[in-house]
Amino acid sequence: MPAFTSFKLTPWLPLVILGLSLGYATTVLTRLPWWTLLFIAALWIGVGVKLAWGRPLNARYRRIWPWSLVPLSLMGLYVYLADSFGHVDLGAVFFHLQAGMTDHGGAGKMVSAVVYIAVVVAILWSVTWLSQHDQRWRLAERFFAILLLATNPLLYGLGQRSVAIVADDGEWLNRRYMPPPIEEPQRTPNLLIMYLESLERTYGHEIFGDAYADLNALGEQGLVFEGIRQMDNTGWTMAGMIASQCGVPLMPAGLLHDTQFEPLQQVVPGVDCLGDILAAQGYRLSYLGGASTQFAGKGLFYRGHQFNTVKGKEDFVPDMEDPEYLNSWGLFDDTLYDLTVDEIRRLDEEDNGPWAVVNLNLAGHAPSGFPSQTCQNRQGPFDGQNILYSVECSAHEARMLIERLQREGLLDNTLVVVLSDHLTMRVSVWDQLTALDRDNTLIMLGDHITPQRIRRDATMLDVFPTILEALGFTLNEHRAGLGASLLSEKPTLVEVHGIEVLNERLREETALQHRLWEGLAPQRRELDESPVTQVIETPADQADEVHIIR
Repeated sequence: MPAFTSFKLTPWLPLVILGLSLGYATTVLTRLPWWTLLFIAALWIGVGVKLAWGRPLNARYRRIWPWSLVPLSLMGLYVYLADSFGHVDLGAVFFHLQAGMTDHGGAGKMVSAVVYIAVVVAILWSVTWLSQHDQRWRLAERFFAILLLATNPLLYGLGQRSVAIVADDGEWLNRRYMPPPIEEPQRTPNLLIMYLESLERTYGHEIFGDAYADLNALGEQGLVFEGIRQMDNTGWTMAGMIASQCGVPLMPAGLLHDTQFEPLQQVVPGVDCLGDILAAQGYRLSYLGGASTQFAGKGLFYRGHQFNTVKGKEDFVPDMEDPEYLNSWGLFDDTLYDLTVDEIRRLDEEDNGPWAVVNLNLAGHAPSGFPSQTCQNRQGPFDGQNILYSVECSAHEARMLIERLQREGLLDNTLVVVLSDHLTMRVSVWDQLTALDRDNTLIMLGDHITPQRIRRDATMLDVFPTILEALGFTLNEHRAGLGASLLSEKPTLVEVHGIEVLNERLREETALQHRLWEGLAPQRRELDESPVTQVIETPADQADEVHIIR
């Protein structure tokens, strides 16, 4: 007992806290296996003991607040975001803060956030204790603070966005924007768009077994597009839907929103999207989502772009036979797809012109997915962690819905588009996914679709004009928004410039942001009376342009 009471928690406890935290952060930000955190922690503690950190021979206590407390907190925030989502997208952070996060399903993330806060507080205490008791730490942590600020990707991203305000060319993307068509299409088929949450085509790689098999089977009946990559500001659900329906990346409103502390009332009101184009042709438009339409502005987007019916979890639950059959985000896929069948039956029975239905499922949602009871009856028990189980469920349920609609004759004269909304975020097979060349799912089925595979270097921006041409619209130069139709020979922006250049130009862009959010901000200058002529390429653009299409 005397030996136990004589043991001091300091400096051992600060060293252990910092060692384990450093090891864990290293494994999160790299591809090192989890057990290397123990080696890193042991090495850190060993060095600390060897150098007598916290108890030097000439110890002089000073009551100070270390410079590194704020930089450490910011780095802790970055590590949390990277641990939760894999890729940290500042655009997603800013957009969700403005569009609203009402009725989100991330309860598990809240628990994780509380744990992270507790750990960061422990780290701050540890650094403070060492700095107060060891003059070497007092000197070194000032340089450490500068290093943390200089290497934090969050601050780097903010700095890049700030530089865009004074960039020489803040309208590189805006010059390439092509307004979508207003002429009547050659035909007016119905349209079913199925967004499969996070179900990227990369899951079709052989290392993931049969998880993607049902989508491969669908692809054999239709047109499969390969090589649809993810550029910045298209990597979350709303961004993926806007990119594929409007042909633009989702640049958050930012300071253009003139009521900074109020939620957005409109989402990209300055551009015409798929809903606007189809509504002008007499289409009846419906959006059905498993999650709430109040989250991240989904309802605002679809209602603002002329969808007649916009329904999510809050609309469906009161009429469900079992209102308790829900996951943390909303409806399971089997429920959502039953409701989708009902909606398509209703539209078909009305026989009042063509219809378009868009739905968004939840089964593949990171980190582990939400497989339905139907899938568990077929696949066996779910361990709550294996994302491949949920991917298989998502793919199978999507295939079953399409086959069910085909049997009922509800897909006659209908273009079916099956696609992922974005690449997945951190999941149980994250290391395997990120080691591969990743791309999004895009499959088209229909009467006028010839089964084949098309490989192009493209992004989700190119999905928009591709859908329009598949529907029979004639596009100016086969382009709409910033995209080029993958059914044509027109090169995409990625094929011409490369995705790195595209992302760099996006960070410098201001004019496109003003276009997207036109009407939310006061006019900064008088508009020229002369009409604006779209410039496809300027001499400055051509000077450093490298064609990389193969």
